[in-house]
Amino acid sequence: MATAVKMDEETKSRLEELQAEIKLRTGEKVTQQEILARLVESAVESRSEFVDSFRKGTTALTDEEIAQFNEGTISSGVETDEDDVDEILYG
Repeated sequence: MATAVKMDEETKSRLEELQAEIKLRTGEKVTQQEILARLVESAVESRSEFVDSFRKGTTALTDEEIAQFNEGTISSGVETDEDDVDEILYG
């Protein structure tokens, strides 16, 4: 049994635009239900990215991103502590 989904006018309009563009580019007439099903399928296939798109603010870096960042750091051989940083910044 299908459940009716309510959506705001802007979302409905954008869905209709997608439907028209699919018809224009492919010559295939698809229903809005088919479009929604394809969108859900796509979201499930890239579940992590989809879920992360709902996070507020920044997301944690992946291990690969951390490794890439660390590739750019070098060691000067000098140990620096908080007091050193404060002295440099604030005199």
